[in-house]
Parts: sequence; C-alpha cells; structure tokens
Amino acid sequence: MSIEAGLDAMAQAAEAAIAYRRGIATAETTPTASYRDILDAFDGPVPNAGAEPAAILSELIAQATPGLRGSTAPRFFGWVIGTSHPTGVAADWLTAAWGQNATAIASAPAAAAVEAVAARWLLDLLGLPAEASVGFVTGATVANFVCLAAARSEVLARVGWDVEADGLFGAPPIRVLIGADAHATVHSGLKFLGLGARRLTLVDADEMGRMRPESLAKALGQGTGPAIVIAQSGQLNTGANDPFAQIVPIAREAGAWLHVDGAFGLWAQASPTLRHLSAGVDGADSWATDGHKWLQTPYDCGYAIVRDAAAHRRAMAFSASYMPPAADSEREPSAFVPEFSRRARGFATWAMIRQFGRSGVAEMVERCCAIAARIAGRLAAERGIAIVAPVELNQVMVRFGDDDAATLATIEQIQADAILFAGGALWRGEWVMRISVSSSATTLDDAEVTADAIIAAWRRVKTRFPSRSC
Repeated sequence: MSIEAGLDAMAQAAEAAIAYRRGIATAETTPTASYRDILDAFDGPVPNAGAEPAAILSELIAQATPGLRGSTAPRFFGWVIGTSHPTGVAADWLTAAWGQNATAIASAPAAAAVEAVAARWLLDLLGLPAEASVGFVTGATVANFVCLAAARSEVLARVGWDVEADGLFGAPPIRVLIGADAHATVHSGLKFLGLGARRLTLVDADEMGRMRPESLAKALGQGTGPAIVIAQSGQLNTGANDPFAQIVPIAREAGAWLHVDGAFGLWAQASPTLRHLSAGVDGADSWATDGHKWLQTPYDCGYAIVRDAAAHRRAMAFSASYMPPAADSEREPSAFVPEFSRRARGFATWAMIRQFGRSGVAEMVERCCAIAARIAGRLAAERGIAIVAPVELNQVMVRFGDDDAATLATIEQIQADAILFAGGALWRGEWVMRISVSSSATTLDDAEVTADAIIAAWRRVKTRFPSRSC
C-alpha cells in the first residue's frame, strides 16, 4: 500500500463522517438495525489476503452505518451522553493522526503541555481547588477507580500502612460507606481495588436518592479506623446531588476521605444559576467526572481529580529506565493515570473548553436543564403520564398508566417510532422511562417534538391498557 492510498482513505473517512453528522443533525427519525443484522453483515472467516484502503473503508461505512445508534442526534436521551461536538471530534482526529503517546513529557511534549493547561482550566470551570491534580482517563468509571486508589493509599498511610509496597494482605480494614442509590460503576472500582462489594456500608437515601446526613453520621460513629465515604453529584435517575454542605463536615470530623462520583452532576458547578445544587462539593477530597457528557468531548475522555496530588501520584505513578524523568516543576501525565500507553486526551478537552468558554459551558448546562423541565411539564399535563420525581437537573423519570407493562410497552413504541430515543430503568422497584438531556445539539424546539412524540406513543399504547390509562 502506498502512503498516498492511506492518505486518500483518511480523506474518504473524513468525508463520510461529515456526511453522517450532517444527516443525523437534521434527521426526523433515527431507526437502527439490529445487532444480529450487523453481525451477519460483518461475520466471516479471516481474510486470506489484504485489501485496498478505499475498499476497506467503503465496506466498513456501508455495513456499519445502518447499526449506528443516533447518539449524536439532538433527540437522543437514552443515557447521559453528549453529542461529541464537531470541534472535539476534529481535535480527536488530529490526536489520532498525530499518534502521540501521552505517557510522558519526553514522548509527547505538546500533549503533556496541553493536558496541563486543560487540567487547570477544568479545575477553574468546576470550582475545585487549584492545587488538585487531574488524571486524564477513559471516563468516569476509571476516574472513580483512580480516585478511590488515591483514597485507599492515603487512609492506609495515615495508619502507617504502605499499600503500594505491601498490598492489602494484613492491612488494617478500610470501611467504605456509600449512598444506597450510588451508581454501579463506583462498585466496580471498589471491586478492582480489592475493597469488595459485600464489605460496604450502605447509607440511607431520601426519595430523590440523596444520602441522608444523619444516617452517614450514625454509620461513621459505629466504627473506627480508615474510612472512605463515597457521595454523588447527579443521581443517575433523578439528577439530585448529595447534601455536600452537611456531609463534608461529617466526613472530615470522622477523618474519612470523601470521594464524589460527579460523572455529569459536577458540571452544575460551571453554572452560576445551578451551582447552588452542588454547594459544598468543593470540600471533598476527590472527584470523578466525564468529558463526553456535558463538555461534549468524544468518548475516551474522563477526569480523575484529587485534592492531595501526592496521594494521587503515590497511587498511580510508575516509571521506566528508558523514559527520562520530568523536572520537579513539570507535570508528568503518567503520574496520575493507570496507563502507560494512551491517547492524548488533553487535545480534545482543550478544544472543547476553547470552543465553549466559561459562558458557553454554563449556557449549555442551563439549556439542557430547561429542556428537561419543559419536557416534564408537557408530559405531566397528559392524562395517564406521571413525572416520578421533580426535575432537579437534566434527568426526567416518566411512568405510564402507573403500570410496569404499560410503561415498558410505551418505551418500546417510542423506540420503534425512532423520533427520539429514551430507555427504561428500575426506580424503587418500578419501571420508568428515563430522559437524559445532555447534548449541546438539543434545543427547546426539540423539547416540543419530543413531548409530542411521547404523548402520541402513549395514546396509541394506552388502548391496550384501558384500566391503567388514568
């Protein structure tokens, strides 16, 4: 293969990507082929011979496109996913083309420098301590893992145990206290760190999924020794924030490390009109959040933020003799993440903050929340549709006919209509439809189209559930 053939393939991919994004931005419906259809299209034996780049790209585009979920479309509400803004995508294309291994200043000086600036900007936007360290990871799942590794290191170091050198065998037990409505990815981080799912202390939550401060104080008072408290900013179903102004002093008095899973809710800090919802969150010890949610970066972009940079570095840093060490005044990217080889995530992060600026991030977050409230208001006025919890941020929970079967049937109808995408979730033992408004592409006009489509789907479905239609 010639270099020119490879470069032509890159141009072909860019042309196809632009055409896809142009079409999905204005598509009235976004139906998706099934997994089985796409598997059948791609399946087969290993090719005996290679092919030309143009043919490979043509085959990939033709066979994959029908199965692409319209997650960058303006009415995608299935999960908390941003639109992968074109500016961020373009920066990510350059990242891949530049091929920099962002492990160290020596291997990628531009990537390291941009990451350092983007880290400082992030802390400023989110109102977090300027001295905190930031690890650029794949997403909030790994960010939680990294932050909890730093927490494990520090709470054991306080009682004289070096977990990096001596492991957990014989270590003092760590108490982990977590809200009853915490996200599953936090549990995965605890599993990876050897802290175990069955050893957790669940702290009672209120009707919105917020940790109850009095329950936390009681639970912390029932034991001694190293402790980690895990709170959340943005409960997955309700969008609610834990009452940080109350739980931060409780954790601090007990000598516990307080970590915040803030995958999307932490971005309320960027809005002058919404940051009261997360008041006190800056008093925590660590925070995990995502770029591919409200910063609208492409995927593979999350942030592990730790107040105590030394604890962060102690838990993550490693070195190799063939990599020259950074100067003491320089920020070595690999000191804050579990990877040695990784893409340069700072480029897309820098580009998106540069795209929106402080005011643009605030406006986008506020608009998403206003759209969520508008959709909820429209739906609440329709007989047989109930909004399960007050809309606090960008999450809307909807129940149809006060019945699981009717709710699931309506979700199925909405997905078949493909005017929007929303999915189901279990909340307090009952099925609901969850609408997550997280995209910079979504407008107030989309709120009206969305409400109209949901109401129309419910009116068709409710005839099959006459006893549950009011």
